[in-house]
Amino acid sequence: MPITLLDQNTINKIAAGEVVERPSSVVKELVENAIDAGATAITVEIKEGGISFIRVTDNGSGINKDEIEIAFKRHATSKIYNDQDLFCIQTLGFRGEALPSIAAVSKVELITSTGEKGTRVFLEPDKEMVIEDASARKGSIFTISELFYNTPARLKYLKADKTEISDIVEKVEHLALGFPAVSFALYIDERQVIKTSGRGDLLECISALYGHDVAKKMVKIEAQSSKFSIFGYIAPPSISYATRYDMLSFINNRSVYIAKAQKAIIDSYKDYLAPTRYPLTIIYINVDSSLVDVNVHPSKKEVRLSSEEELASLKDTDWELGWGENKPSQVVWCEN
Repeated sequence: MPITLLDQNTINKIAAGEVVERPSSVVKELVENAIDAGATAITVEIKEGGISFIRVTDNGSGINKDEIEIAFKRHATSKIYNDQDLFCIQTLGFRGEALPSIAAVSKVELITSTGEKGTRVFLEPDKEMVIEDASARKGSIFTISELFYNTPARLKYLKADKTEISDIVEKVEHLALGFPAVSFALYIDERQVIKTSGRGDLLECISALYGHDVAKKMVKIEAQSSKFSIFGYIAPPSISYATRYDMLSFINNRSVYIAKAQKAIIDSYKDYLAPTRYPLTIIYINVDSSLVDVNVHPSKKEVRLSSEEELASLKDTDWELGWGENKPSQVVWCEN
C-alpha cells in the first residue's frame, strides 16, 4: 500500500482517542485547565452520563479573544515554551492537546472573559469556528454536547451511564482533594452530589467527600526526607474498602499512581487488614519539579519519579503520627 500523510481531521480524531477516552476525560481536562488558569471556584454539570451534556464553569483568568483560535489548535499551550520546560512542569496541563481533542469529537460552546469584554465561541468538527462578542464575567464556561457523535465506534463501547457517572465523581473527588483551596461543585442531572468549601482545610474536604464520621477518625501524618516532604491523613483499619481506589497519592497536588509507594502502604497495613481489603489513605508528596517527569502517559495517570526507592523506604520511625487530643501519640493499631 502507498504511504501517504493523514488529513488533519483524521489526525485530530486519533489524538482525541489518546486524551478523551470517556466523559470523565473531558471533565478532568477542562477542570485541570481551570485550575491552571487560577480558578478558586469550579462547577461541573453533567447530564446522561456526560454524553449529551458537560458544562464546566470557572472564575479563572479567561482567554483573550485574539488567542481563541490558536487555543483550539494542537500543541498550542501557554504553559511551556520549549523542551527544557518539560523538566520542571508546575501546571496540571502542558501538552496543548485537551481543547482540540475535545473539539474533534463533540460540539463545543465557550463563553470566556479576561475581565473586560466577553467572547462566545461555537465549534463543531468539520465546520468553521464561530466567534462573537458576548457579555460575560471573568472566567470561562465550557459546554460540551453530543460527545463522540462523530465517532460511533467509541460511543458504542462506553459503559452504562451509572459507570460513566461514577468515574466522573471519582475524577472530581481526586481534583477536590488535590486542591482543597479551590471550591468544587458537581451536579449530576441537576442534583448536587459534591460540594467543597475551598477554604484550604484538607480534613474539611475529606469530611465533605467521605463524611464526618470518617474524617474524625483520620490520622494526620507528616514526614521529611532529603528530597521529599510528605503530609496527609490515613484511616485506621476499621475503615477499609474492597478496592485500592481510595489509596490516593498526590505529587505536587497532582493525583497520580505510584506503584512502589502504594505497595509500601499496603505492606504497612498487612497485619491489620485482610488481603482483600485496602485502606483509605490520602498522602501529599511535595518534591522539586525537576525530579518528576509527568510526560510519560497520555492522560498523565502515572509519573516517573526520581529517587522513588527513597520515598517507598520511609519507615514508621520517619513519621510523626498522632491521634490528636486525649489520644496516644502512636497509632493505636501499631501498639499491639
